[in-house]
Amino acid sequence: MVRANGAVSLRELARVVQTSEVTVRRDVRALEAEGLLDRRHGGAVLPGGFTRESGFPQKSHLATAEKTAIADLAASLVEEGEAVVVGAGTTTQELARRLARIPGLTVVTNSLLVAQALAHANRVEVVMTGGTLRGSNYALVGSGAEQSLQGLRVTRAFLSGSGLTAERGLSTSNMLSASVDRALVQAAAEVVVLADHTKLGTDTMFQTVPTDLISRLVTDEPPAHDDRAATELQALADQGVRIAVAGGSSAGVSGTGAGSGAGSVAGAGGSGGEAHQAGRQSRRDVPLPGQRRTHTAGPGPGPTSGGPGSPLRSAGASLASQEPGERARVADLRRR
Repeated sequence: MVRANGAVSLRELARVVQTSEVTVRRDVRALEAEGLLDRRHGGAVLPGGFTRESGFPQKSHLATAEKTAIADLAASLVEEGEAVVVGAGTTTQELARRLARIPGLTVVTNSLLVAQALAHANRVEVVMTGGTLRGSNYALVGSGAEQSLQGLRVTRAFLSGSGLTAERGLSTSNMLSASVDRALVQAAAEVVVLADHTKLGTDTMFQTVPTDLISRLVTDEPPAHDDRAATELQALADQGVRIAVAGGSSAGVSGTGAGSGAGSVAGAGGSGGEAHQAGRQSRRDVPLPGQRRTHTAGPGPGPTSGGPGSPLRSAGASLASQEPGERARVADLRRR
């Protein structure tokens, strides 16, 4: 499976071979000792230090439940009438399917799969970049894609990648994809990274978003035994990244009563509509120690520049206070 896909998660291996993750982890450790693969946080990759990129058919079957939970949580950050950028990837494709339910959006993307997911959405305008089609992930890349993003200004960019570390930030295995992702970042006032726990601590060849430009990470609950993933999350939080964890059975929900089942996500305002509000998932936000630097990508006035009443100013206000449950989360990560 590692040879075919380039990378695989322990959860997926356990599911395929119908055994426990403990057994899979022991076997992966033995295979690593033989030089047949390298262990990574929550998974395994081909040996050689940097992971190579898997094709779309392989990636679409990896960590599917985690990607669904991440997409549900990320969609709750988006308000009616916003303009956002959505990059290429299987997790962002899941996000696009949920954005189709939010009216009044403008979505800029270089991904054919994202555009397809939004093609029949009512009152959602899709703007595609130019560029050359890269068949392995159905994305438009190259100078045409980058030039079409010049002068663009949106509220948020939602990006995925092949790996995420506190030291280098988000990275990918392809130079052309990395270059377009950097152009997408320059168009956004806030950068939200979508990455499941298997990507935490994984480093790939081309950096796309340095850590200090990542405003928020939306990820899933790492396995209890995955100390390295917890350590990486804490390191990212210490560098100023706001972390929202989806799908955790013990996740605290701020702003809701116990057992309500509908959590609020910091940075999401209250104008999203009843159906959208009801679909929001429980989450944990790990606020940053100290003041968060605000990344402003390029000049240009507009409602996304952080003026009074803007979604960005609301995000900062709602994250200014730290709930007791959130403090406990940080303490728990440090103990682990």
